[in-house]
Amino acid sequence: MKKTAGIHHITAIVGHPQENVDFYAGVLGLRMVKQTVNFDDPGTYHLYFGNEGGKPGTIITFFPWANAHQGKIGDGQVGVTSYVVPTGALSFWEKRLEKFNIEFNKTQRFDETYLTFSDTHGLQLEIVERQEGEQNTWTFGDVTPEVAIKGFGGATLFSSQPAKTAQLLKEVMGFEKIGEENGLLRFKSYGDLGNTIDVKTTPSGRGQMGVGTVHHIAWRAEDDKDQLDWKQYVESNGYGVTPVQDRNYFNAIYFREQGEILFEIATDPPGFAHDESLESMGKNLKLPEQYEIYREKLVNTLIPIEVRNID
Repeated sequence: MKKTAGIHHITAIVGHPQENVDFYAGVLGLRMVKQTVNFDDPGTYHLYFGNEGGKPGTIITFFPWANAHQGKIGDGQVGVTSYVVPTGALSFWEKRLEKFNIEFNKTQRFDETYLTFSDTHGLQLEIVERQEGEQNTWTFGDVTPEVAIKGFGGATLFSSQPAKTAQLLKEVMGFEKIGEENGLLRFKSYGDLGNTIDVKTTPSGRGQMGVGTVHHIAWRAEDDKDQLDWKQYVESNGYGVTPVQDRNYFNAIYFREQGEILFEIATDPPGFAHDESLESMGKNLKLPEQYEIYREKLVNTLIPIEVRNID
């Protein structure tokens, strides 16, 4: 039986790209680790935010479409994306959300306290304290390493067939079921970030893709060989898996599980510093080789963005 360490990245659809940058870099203090384009739709950005090194388990990515229609969060999607911060940092984040007039609720589940809120475009987020996971050394604005988001705590999956999704997590992806509470099943992997997945056991209504919704969730593979092993293993369990897709910073395979959520399995290497230095990551638009000849046209098409300190 194979086991994934947990979440590699989560990819969502959002609205205006500058609003997206201001929220995830400006408010949440994440590092923009890559500016590139959607390889399947190069007239659109693909923006990546994570910890200082852009490590797997910390990366949230976005397709920002200004003026696109609003989506509906529901079955067949990641319903909530969880971030983890150091123990003792939750009070800082309460004050920070208040500072930026972001409404939030304080909730309890599985003996943990969560701050739940929405981003600028309606994506459902939450912050939880945990000891596990290495410190994020990135400092931006008033967000310092002592309180900075380490990476993903996990996610809550809204499935059209919760029992099937739970079975997949346990029997194929290698998660361990560790609890059940108030209509949620909790699973955990062996990794120290992106390791805690909740599955909602009651229907939410069918989701509709659009602004403010998660497009897919990606799980970690150690390398190309491990990914090919995963492909064969998932196929042997009855799922149709795509050929390997070169995403420049990782290789990807995709399949839709029975609860209609789009799953990806992505390789940890090569990472985000192979086409620019670790120090300069995210500062300039990076294009895959096939799009370099269109750079001038793309630059003129894309809405200008900047990472700015809004403190």
